[in-house]
Amino acid sequence: MTAPTFEHVREALGIGVAAPRISWKTAAPDGWTQASYELRIIRGAEEAPRGFDPVTSSESVLVPWPDDPLPSRGRAAVQVRVTGADGAASDWSEPAVVEAGLLEPSDWAALAVGASWEEDPASDERHPSILRREFEARGEVAAARLYVTAHGLYEIELNGRRVGDDAMSPGWTPYRSRLRYRTYDVTEQIADGSNAIGAWLGDGWYRGRLGWYRGFRNLYGHDLSLLAQLEIRYADGTVDVVATDDSWRAAPSPIVRSGNYDGEVYDARIAAALNGWSRPGFDDSDWHRVVAAHRDPATLVAPEGPPVRCTQEVAPVAVLTTPSGARVLDFGQNLVGRVRIRVSGSAGDHVVLRTAEVLQDGEIYTRPLRTAKSTDEYLLAGGGLEEWEPRFTFHGFRYVEVTGWPGDLDAAAASGDLVARVYHTDMERTGWFSCSDPLVERLHENVVWSMRGNFLDIPTDCPQRDERVGWTGDIQVFASTASFLYDVSGMLSSWLKDLAIEQLPDGTVPWYVPVIPAHRMWTPIRPGAAWGDAATLTPWDLYERFGDPRILETQYESARKWVELVERLAGPDRLWNEGFQLGDWLDPSAPPDDPADARADRYLVATAYFARSSERLARMAEVLGRHEDAARFGRLAAEVRRAFLDAYVGEDGRMTSDAQTAYSLAIAFDLVGDDLREAAGVRLAELVEEAGHRIATGFVGTPLVCDALTATGHPDAAYSLLLQEDAPSWLYAVRQGGTTIWERWDSLLPDGTVNPGKMTSFNHYALGAVADWLHRVVAGLAPASPGYRSIRFAPRPGGGLTHASAEHETPYGRAAVAWRLEDGTLSVEVTVPTGSGGMVELPGSEPVIVGSGTHTFEAAWAGEGRPVPMARP
Repeated sequence: MTAPTFEHVREALGIGVAAPRISWKTAAPDGWTQASYELRIIRGAEEAPRGFDPVTSSESVLVPWPDDPLPSRGRAAVQVRVTGADGAASDWSEPAVVEAGLLEPSDWAALAVGASWEEDPASDERHPSILRREFEARGEVAAARLYVTAHGLYEIELNGRRVGDDAMSPGWTPYRSRLRYRTYDVTEQIADGSNAIGAWLGDGWYRGRLGWYRGFRNLYGHDLSLLAQLEIRYADGTVDVVATDDSWRAAPSPIVRSGNYDGEVYDARIAAALNGWSRPGFDDSDWHRVVAAHRDPATLVAPEGPPVRCTQEVAPVAVLTTPSGARVLDFGQNLVGRVRIRVSGSAGDHVVLRTAEVLQDGEIYTRPLRTAKSTDEYLLAGGGLEEWEPRFTFHGFRYVEVTGWPGDLDAAAASGDLVARVYHTDMERTGWFSCSDPLVERLHENVVWSMRGNFLDIPTDCPQRDERVGWTGDIQVFASTASFLYDVSGMLSSWLKDLAIEQLPDGTVPWYVPVIPAHRMWTPIRPGAAWGDAATLTPWDLYERFGDPRILETQYESARKWVELVERLAGPDRLWNEGFQLGDWLDPSAPPDDPADARADRYLVATAYFARSSERLARMAEVLGRHEDAARFGRLAAEVRRAFLDAYVGEDGRMTSDAQTAYSLAIAFDLVGDDLREAAGVRLAELVEEAGHRIATGFVGTPLVCDALTATGHPDAAYSLLLQEDAPSWLYAVRQGGTTIWERWDSLLPDGTVNPGKMTSFNHYALGAVADWLHRVVAGLAPASPGYRSIRFAPRPGGGLTHASAEHETPYGRAAVAWRLEDGTLSVEVTVPTGSGGMVELPGSEPVIVGSGTHTFEAAWAGEGRPVPMARP
């Protein structure tokens, strides 16, 4: 069995919970079931292990902390032992260590300190600072912890060495209410005697330019400030605290300018003059005094998810010479991160790296970036090999135009001197899919890459242009897909807390979280269906996939406020048919300059979501034991459903809005009864055929259309949509060379030119929500109860596919399904992790209940689910 884990974090150093819940995974013989578990906790090196009475339970996910709560800085090692129904006990697991962070405001002594020189607050050219402080360590160090956050972004050095490997910290939250701090174990970096601590600072989201076109600056403050608290505990039990205060010193950084949108400018000549600045003994007599300010420590919170990190390096696949003579690196993959260079040249040589997602007419095409410069610049110090990577920016790109390279760029690229480093929130990968069609596999890979690129501290909408905000509607439609591919439980539960903070008192959910202003359209904030429903549907998705009712409890008031707001807006007739709505955003028929002009009636969409959120809120209330609320919102959901039927569905099942999205909503949200469901499914399949098996849905309909078709007995039509290669379709982008999911179905037009719409991204995960259907239906792996305590294996072959498989690391362990069609026989293998159960549902066969272990099945295959024939060159 595995060592325990705590809450939803992999690294339990500096956890923000005094009584962290405990989970473990057991690998046992097939059919084994847990009857009880026993925990053992060691609180201190001098203490004997604390044993606790065995708990009769089959639970192994998020079980209660059995001991006294951890105090701030409290540390414990935890082991688990399980006993099976057969009475046999396991060995004790390996211990896992959990350590609390600073849990009380009174634990903080640090002040927010930053440079004292004056700057132009309206400028994008403000020069960031570096900070330093020397201190003495006085003996044998037992443990040292560094607690850090910043107004802006930070990186810390201790005695000349980088602390941690996180990037873009502390991330983006509604800073006035919640500012994350991170805990670092720096025990091995403390030297006996003189030490020095140094910090790099950058604008980031805190004061850097944010928003569309001209954007806004200083949304959270004008300062760049560090809050750091180093606590050194010696072997004799005494403690020294080195905290940011007015004794620190500041100087202009080698980073001349930094910003998320525009990039970073670095002057290595300044760095050379500052050599050794984060080591003891450096002469900082000409540095500036800092300004110290109070930051309410009650707003400082420990992270609930992993930090942003570099997770991969990608070498260029080609060095191009464009028609204009420019030199361009092609990395072969649209990705998010930055370029690391190794270069030799003369002092003052100026290397410029300009990024773009696509080429047009052979040149990098930057119009879709709008006002984001996406350019990094490096001025060499001279005198030898220099290595550099920007610290406080990120770009979405496949192509990098390089100017000013002192030497042979082709040789440098071939030798690894220019490498793209991929950055995103370092979530654990938990889901995989494969099949016999390489284009579908590439589609799935594109979904993964788009998720990676857009899960950079928050769930963003695009990583390249002057936007990059946390759109609520995008994650609402994608949360199920995200939860299969990666463990997003900590990251998204934290973001949902920010959503509740940003929610208006009347219940209005912002279009994006954290909230920033806009010059038009998005300000003032207005309630909108599908986007606001992230308050109800996303917590439920996380509960369904991770089995944590605390997420529902934490978000319940936010969800209730949203539904009650829509109830007021709809009024007694229960139809939300007034006000501003985005509807089925980016329907492929919508003109480039009006993405909300969809075939589906936007008020039909709004009322359908009203019904769905009411029903989900009733289920949340039931899980939480709020039975009166469950009954009340259950009645509301039924009333909205009846109103929807009366207003939008005819007696023959034909809908007033005769569009793919309308029928998909009605079927997938269970808004039509059995008597009309079949007719609605038939009409949806007809619409697919009338459209030439091309997609006719936007953000709202796309995640639902294939499910609606398969649920009503038309898997052939669903596969025809999946496998279509002409625009608009998922595989059109693949055929066009796309390596990520596009914002528009035709972000790149068939003639190779970029869509003229001002809002055209080539890395935008929302339309990739079809991957959830690939996992659940094509491969056939889905949760049958929250947290995959029971698993449904129900593959539905079709489309000419001869095999498909999926694997998912559930909270209980690895679940898997693989099927193959051969000689008229469907062969299926399923794997159920210990602690779970499974139900296998094969076409034409009765369901079979299975226990943990690997099981194989065969069934005769009659060929159902084949698509309309399509020629493939």
